[in-house]
Amino acid sequence: MKAVYRNIFLGIGLAAIVLMLCTSDISYPDLWMNIQKAGYWFPAVLGLWILIYWLNAWSWSVIINDGTVSKVPFRCIYKYTISGYALNYVTPVGLLGGEPYRIMELTPYVGASKATSSVILYAMMHIFSHFCFWSFSILLYLLMYGQTMSSAMLSFIVVCAMFCALGIFFFLKGYKNGLAMKTLRLLARIPFLKRKIGRLITDKAASIEKVDAQIAALHAQRKSTFYKSLSLEFFARLIGCLEVQFILLILTDHVSFWDCVLIQAFTSLFSNLFFFVPMSMGAREGGFALAVGGLALSGAYGVYTGLITRVRELFWIAVGLILIKFGNNHK
Repeated sequence: MKAVYRNIFLGIGLAAIVLMLCTSDISYPDLWMNIQKAGYWFPAVLGLWILIYWLNAWSWSVIINDGTVSKVPFRCIYKYTISGYALNYVTPVGLLGGEPYRIMELTPYVGASKATSSVILYAMMHIFSHFCFWSFSILLYLLMYGQTMSSAMLSFIVVCAMFCALGIFFFLKGYKNGLAMKTLRLLARIPFLKRKIGRLITDKAASIEKVDAQIAALHAQRKSTFYKSLSLEFFARLIGCLEVQFILLILTDHVSFWDCVLIQAFTSLFSNLFFFVPMSMGAREGGFALAVGGLALSGAYGVYTGLITRVRELFWIAVGLILIKFGNNHK
């Protein structure tokens, strides 16, 4: 990727961080006090994401390589994974962030078509694993608390189950038939994008169809690659639940790992409903508070968990933005 494009991505990320810090109502003395209260658990939370991003990068590399000799060094995939997520965190829906950045970085190694299809496939896999994780958590909740839940909670669980079933159906259909052309045609209906996207569809129809063919082939012909990548993403989500447990151990020792899975599942579901907000500002904290309340814990636990999680995100966003400028291959 040309240096000017990296500077553009870096500028977008920095501008978003400055905007969020200026508009946030967080008291920085209180924030520092809460970080000190976390003690050695705070470095543990930060370090946990080294493993989580490594699993994410491994999942993506499985799609990129697809059983062939690797053309992209894993350290580069790891770097693009961290930087891509940093850009996705600070841009609404990630439309200006991670996916375009990853495609542009990967293109010199594997070509534009393969880079585009692998990035789209990984983005689909990442979202698909959300639905699998939520479905797993619904079954876990029924197993742990099914006999004591209220009628209101039962109604909520039914709605969540229907939502997950719809999402899984949509993604399986997308894997079967491809998703690139349908997504572009949907975007072409937006007034200010209609002309530009329409021209792209006309000029690049053959390339887009090739991308769709590669997406469909992954699920239809290379099931081992598909399920290995999905398993790694799902396992990364389970490992991520340790973050909630690490933070709650600062406050209480009466929360099991499986309770933390339920808290993480409910919180991620709630924050993803507000996907258009950068970093899910406010939605994440509200989700944590509601989740711990649903498990008969103090809502203050959820607010504190959301606060520490927000600091962790800012740390890794900074790392990701720094990596955009460093460690690039100039060969």
